[in-house]
Amino acid sequence: MPTSSVSPPVPGRRTAWAEGLDELRAAATTEPGRLRVIGAVLALLVVVFGAVTAWQVSDRAAAADDVVERSQPLSADAASIYRSLADADTTAAGGFLAGGEERRTTRERYAADIATASELLVKASANTRGSDAAGRLISRLSRQLPRYAGLVETARTNNRQGLPLGGAYLRYANEQMRTELLPAARALYDAETGRLSADYGAAKAWPWWALASGVVALGVLGWAQRRHYRRTNRVLNRGLVAASAASAAVLVWLVAGHAMARSGLSESYEHGARSLRVLNEARIDALQARGDENLTLVARGAVLTKDQKDFYEVGFVSGMTDLAGAGRGGAAAGSRLGVAAALADDEAGRRPVREALSHVREWQERHAQARAADDRGDYEQAVAKVIGTDRPTRESFDRVDAELQRALVHEQGEFRSAADGGRGAFRGLAVGAAVLGVLAAVGAVLGIGRRLSEYR
Repeated sequence: MPTSSVSPPVPGRRTAWAEGLDELRAAATTEPGRLRVIGAVLALLVVVFGAVTAWQVSDRAAAADDVVERSQPLSADAASIYRSLADADTTAAGGFLAGGEERRTTRERYAADIATASELLVKASANTRGSDAAGRLISRLSRQLPRYAGLVETARTNNRQGLPLGGAYLRYANEQMRTELLPAARALYDAETGRLSADYGAAKAWPWWALASGVVALGVLGWAQRRHYRRTNRVLNRGLVAASAASAAVLVWLVAGHAMARSGLSESYEHGARSLRVLNEARIDALQARGDENLTLVARGAVLTKDQKDFYEVGFVSGMTDLAGAGRGGAAAGSRLGVAAALADDEAGRRPVREALSHVREWQERHAQARAADDRGDYEQAVAKVIGTDRPTRESFDRVDAELQRALVHEQGEFRSAADGGRGAFRGLAVGAAVLGVLAAVGAVLGIGRRLSEYR
């Protein structure tokens, strides 16, 4: 029988990837091959270093810009919304006490507060960056503000006609302000302040990936130069030295620039943003105390706490304690004015806070006189002590508010100056890192190329 022959198996064809690896291994066994690999790695490392530095610095510069151009202004606008609403409520109560003789300036102030709140709500809605929480709060405030204004107008109409129902409408309007509008405004302010803190954190965060890649790039460049020296006894390779110098310049610039930016931003927060927050809260405390003072006379004991004390008088005392602390002396350390004075870093910032405290103590004395008149049944005298023309508490409140506004203007300038200095430290760093990274890569390639030319 004829025997059949079996063909040997044909070996599978190798992939291009496998063949490329073999060629790379073979090349790496020779000094020129090893130099080519070293050159490629060095060029890659310095380019990565420059790119990562440019990326992380750009992110932090954008966050610093947000702090100055978006977050802090939005936080200030949210505080202004709260203040405008509280001032409108306070002004409405003060106008109600005047009865049919409500001043034109009082009506204009109330109308200006409502208009300011409405305009700022529209502005905030356009700049919320898609925040669901902030958007819901703004929509809620926009819906409820016209309802509140309607209740106030009804109270005014009844009051001008001498109808006691006007007081009930005003108390209901005040309840809506306290339980719905002001809590929503406060939540919006807290949300915007939280966004400001988050932007501060993003701007001040150390660019660890860039720092790590820079250390690695410099380390490998140092190793390459040491290897060059050991094999050739030549101290310097100009290309590698240039690459090392460019990489070191980027790393030093990165560390120094970011440290300066952090310092400026930290100063703007400690002596600007924090001061602004405390001063805004001090103005809110003063406004709420003024509103409670007016409503004490409007309600005439109709609203009581659980322990049968006048609800609005208790609120006035609590607001004054938060504002300046108990007693009649200097501001308590934990009070709004005490904290504001401690945060102020110069005399121009401390002086209006001291003046505000002086007027707060004056206000408390005049308030005590008004309460004494009311307690002895002289209601007209009590009203005169609050909204009249002979040293009324209204005058003291206006002075407190004016001094706090002066302090706010000063601290706003301090914030802007420090924050601009901080974000200015980032200027040019991203572009400079990218350019120097490319130059370092070129230097590394040229340095290795010079060494390779000796083998031709």
